[in-house]
Amino acid sequence: MLKLPRQYCAATLASEIAALPQSAWLPHPGRIPGNDAVPLITPSGQAVNGFSGPMAPTDALRQCPYIMEILADLDAVWGRSRLMGLAPKAIVPEHVDVGYYWRTHIRIHIPVVTNPQVAFSCGDETVHMQAGECWLFDSFCLHNVRNGGDAKRVHLVLDTVGGDKLWQMIAEAEQERDEGDPVHVVPGSVGRKALAYEQINLPEIMSVWEVRCHIDFLLQQCVPGPVLDDARRRLAQFANAWGGVWAQYGVRREGLPRYRSLIEAVRSDLARLGAARILLKDNGVPLDRALAELIFMVAAPDAPPKTIAA
Repeated sequence: MLKLPRQYCAATLASEIAALPQSAWLPHPGRIPGNDAVPLITPSGQAVNGFSGPMAPTDALRQCPYIMEILADLDAVWGRSRLMGLAPKAIVPEHVDVGYYWRTHIRIHIPVVTNPQVAFSCGDETVHMQAGECWLFDSFCLHNVRNGGDAKRVHLVLDTVGGDKLWQMIAEAEQERDEGDPVHVVPGSVGRKALAYEQINLPEIMSVWEVRCHIDFLLQQCVPGPVLDDARRRLAQFANAWGGVWAQYGVRREGLPRYRSLIEAVRSDLARLGAARILLKDNGVPLDRALAELIFMVAAPDAPPKTIAA
């Protein structure tokens, strides 16, 4: 986890959130007890839990001018973003975010309402994030949250592919590691600025270069062994074959049957080879699950991408 050099006004954030109607809070799509959220940036700006499709601000975000200042200050291209609530004594169970969306985005947490009994664990690290701080974490690691206090915890949670200013801020934070004072961003200091919202977040058909990139990323995470060597060879054959079909069809949908046949064949072969027994080193996720969520379920969808709840 990484703390970025920003400090926001928690009191202003809390007042904006308190002014939102209770009807703005939606239950967790997985119905996890004690977890709810206010959608701020969503597909088409609708009050939904989706994360694919052209993004736009919701009515709730338009009612929160200081949150919009924070977005402008961080100066990124924004994807699905929410206020996330966690009831007293509630938890977010330990899990790993493996899918395509999580591979292509980073997540920022800004605590708004919290208490000393709120603990966020990611990998081997556990922290209490203070109100108004700005944190980045890797959701590809095992993570969980516990609210041991007697009051609801609320975080501003921003998903993004980044932007020049934000990536520079991250690089500086990695070098300094909490050295120096954060920049205090007081309400009204940022000024009006048009926000950028992502319009493309899933491939129509995944390119051969992206397929190779994701395969290489996952193989680097795996525990070595003879089964991995066999899987590596089969995935190289798959990528080469995908490249041939890509050269012929690209994103033209008439190529979908060929793409899908390659996916079906490699998934069958990997199952036979025992890819379910190959684990990723840092989070224990089986390779076959990671490949499915990151590549196979996304690379050649049955229909044009639609809004997906998560």
